[in-house]
Amino acid sequence: MIRLRRSLPLLVLLLSAQTHADDAKKLRILTWDHYAPADIIEDFRKETGIQIEVTLSSNEDIIARLKASGGAGFDLAQPSQDRITGAQQSYHIYKPIDLSRVNVDQYLPDMLEIAKKMTTLDGKLYALPYLWGAEGMVVNTRRTDINDYTDLCKPELNGKTTLRLRRPALMAFAFALGHDPFALYGNPKAYAELIDEVGRKLLSCKQNMAFIYTSSDEVLEGLRSDKIVAGMLWDSPAWEINRENPFVRFINPKSGALAWQDTFVLPAKGQNDAAAYAWINYTMRPDIAARITKAAGNFTSTKGTLGLVDPRLKTQFFESFPQGLKNIHWYPPVPAGLEDIEAKVLDKLKAPH
Repeated sequence: MIRLRRSLPLLVLLLSAQTHADDAKKLRILTWDHYAPADIIEDFRKETGIQIEVTLSSNEDIIARLKASGGAGFDLAQPSQDRITGAQQSYHIYKPIDLSRVNVDQYLPDMLEIAKKMTTLDGKLYALPYLWGAEGMVVNTRRTDINDYTDLCKPELNGKTTLRLRRPALMAFAFALGHDPFALYGNPKAYAELIDEVGRKLLSCKQNMAFIYTSSDEVLEGLRSDKIVAGMLWDSPAWEINRENPFVRFINPKSGALAWQDTFVLPAKGQNDAAAYAWINYTMRPDIAARITKAAGNFTSTKGTLGLVDPRLKTQFFESFPQGLKNIHWYPPVPAGLEDIEAKVLDKLKAPH
């Protein structure tokens, strides 16, 4: 009995050391669906010995989880570029990126600069770019001619369109009406007036909506069944249905597509930065990035992948964006309070009329 008591501190020390060793071999990621494919996770484990634990999430969920835990519970998260500095200012849920631990040469310079511009706060960088994409128009070109978001209001499209009544629709229609909503982020009064104007325009279009969607699958099914002929949609699912029906195409509207980057960020109380940086550098290798593009349907921010991705996807990209990254509006960080302004208008639009 005396021997057991004397050995207890040593047992605790050994168990603690084992726990730390196990933690060093586990990476907890908070990310989107398809962003950490199972085959790539397995290849990473074989190469590094690090196990990955994935929790699927979204922008709102990432912020809510990290806010509730003070930035604990995960070692890596992947919010969009416009949801980082505002959350950091309000909740202090991220830690800065250490570029000395990043293979910076793997990144497309334009993509890295966008991340630096959008996610730097008080001189510190809080995110690195991962996947990117854009929201524009999906159109059955045999049934209608669409050039911009407001074309969804054409009288002849009564009951034949769809939208997702969230902030992207407000931003898109603002640009189509000749305004730059992002330029008014610092002027809440002017921004509220613009959003009210956009709300009135969207309300006048509501009769054209066959349904208001919440997932891209609803849009694809509507196009397949000919229930709708046009709507707002992301590039990736639009390219998916284009492979089934070449007359259904993703179009960069005249007033410009709305673009996002999903990023790598380090939660403030993450316990395994070494594993996080190992995963970041691994997934940004061109060969791995091309595989992720195939799984997710969106392009990564890595150099040298265009020659490795599906040639059809490459062709679709240049058909949709013949000018490359021109005529694209990248979402800037959202200042506190603006989404409350938007929510009031969106609630009115969602109400039965």
